[in-house]
Amino acid sequence: MYAWIWRHLPGPVAVRAMLALVLAAGMVALLMFVVFPWLEPYLPFNEVSVE
Repeated sequence: MYAWIWRHLPGPVAVRAMLALVLAAGMVALLMFVVFPWLEPYLPFNEVSVE
């Protein structure tokens, strides 16, 4: 999969590396700000109790 993305990015190696970093940062931001907050209520980590 990563090789497919690398082959389809335009430009020389430096531009491809920068675009790959931007894509990775975008995916991390999407996960942190959209996916994980949506998923949090469904996870069992909210039910913490010490007996």
